[in-house]
Amino acid sequence: MAKVMGVYLMPHPPIIIPEIGKGAEKRIQKTIDALEVCCNSILYKKPKTIVLISPHGHVLKDHMLVMTKEKMKGNLARFGASMVSAAYEIDLNLAKEIVNRAVFNKIPCMELNDEIAFNYNISTLLDWGTLVPLYFVSKKYQDFKLIHVTVSMLNYDLLYKFGMAVQEAIESKDNSCDTVIICSGDLSHVLADNGPYGFNPQGPVLDSKIIELLEACDVNGLLGLDKNLIEEGKECGLRSLIIGLGTLEGYSFTSKILSYEAPFGVGYAVACLEPIAKISDGKLSGKFLTENRINMDNFAVINDPYVKLARKSLKHYLQSGKILKVEHKEIPSEMLTRRAGVFVSIKKGGKLRGCIGTINPLRKNVAEEIIYNAVSAGTEDSRFAPIIVNEWDELVFSVDILKEPYPVKSVADINVKKHGVIVKSGRRTGLLLPDIEGIDTPQEQIEIALEKAGIKTKELYTLECFEVERHK
Repeated sequence: MAKVMGVYLMPHPPIIIPEIGKGAEKRIQKTIDALEVCCNSILYKKPKTIVLISPHGHVLKDHMLVMTKEKMKGNLARFGASMVSAAYEIDLNLAKEIVNRAVFNKIPCMELNDEIAFNYNISTLLDWGTLVPLYFVSKKYQDFKLIHVTVSMLNYDLLYKFGMAVQEAIESKDNSCDTVIICSGDLSHVLADNGPYGFNPQGPVLDSKIIELLEACDVNGLLGLDKNLIEEGKECGLRSLIIGLGTLEGYSFTSKILSYEAPFGVGYAVACLEPIAKISDGKLSGKFLTENRINMDNFAVINDPYVKLARKSLKHYLQSGKILKVEHKEIPSEMLTRRAGVFVSIKKGGKLRGCIGTINPLRKNVAEEIIYNAVSAGTEDSRFAPIIVNEWDELVFSVDILKEPYPVKSVADINVKKHGVIVKSGRRTGLLLPDIEGIDTPQEQIEIALEKAGIKTKELYTLECFEVERHK
């Protein structure tokens, strides 16, 4: 039976390539030396296939992408080094088996081949997240086929499970190719004022935490990292790493941090994870996947009937394609006799995932308003891809019942925590709800509402404010 022989975390700064760095690569010599250790390890193992997970291919919000064309090629021309090029044969059988295993396990995943790429105007050239690590590997070892995987914005749980599907495919009876996994990715990009995104004090905190948890082989800790810390730290390698950890599910393993440095304001970590043996007590991530995930449907049952109805409506639509019918026995009478504008907001990981509503009531009652607006928020908000069932356990709903709006005499009368705003110019209308994270002044509220309506700040417009009855 074929197996996963090792997992490597490799950074991908183009400047590390001598043809690009032109001497500046010497400032990250520790990283170069550590990559050589990884490549010597790969040479010793002589894998028939290398699975490379890159955060810089064509990244989709809701699907993993696995390349299924016979060969991939690319160069580093975008960094002024067109002479640095490479081409690799794809292990098509294993690539297709990975897709099949992922789909069977209800992980959104699709193939990317020339036909699909042409239809959707997607490039199939190798990205620098692939070319840079393989530049070093190919200096030591060339007798391998490649599998190119691009990360997605799926939740960490599903990314980890995708890694498990990769392991299943590698260990399947139809595969005889021992494989190593390369997780391409840098850590925080906010480690210095002159870095790509300036300095954020959370950047060093994030990198220190990732290194600490990885060195301790603490899978649950990495899966459960604080989302705000990750957001402010601005890394690009954690998703690749989580998939790589998933390929070691059910194994004990060692983890060695070979180097870490950040001379250019970006964290570069090199690590080697070596599987030891199958463990008898089950799954490394079991606690995280079972205990730490909130069943939001049960949570909604013991909370608010407005939120419960919004969740039930969208879930019914996703499962059946039909609008939920109002069950009078299950809904408080106030929701059946009252009419009002309603906004349904959906968040995932603390970030907005969809929000649509009505300023004035369009339905018979608040209950129907919630039912229809929940479906629209989940499937018709043009800012986001439609929600899929696999995201369900991570979704948090809130419902705002709008009170009657009234004209604003002075901007000073608007309290951003209490008041929403409505701007109107002709047929154009923009609305912003109250108490939105990151909105601290009435001026910010008004500017965003104007932008949503397509109204320029110099145009004439009317301004109203309103209060809401918020359910969450």
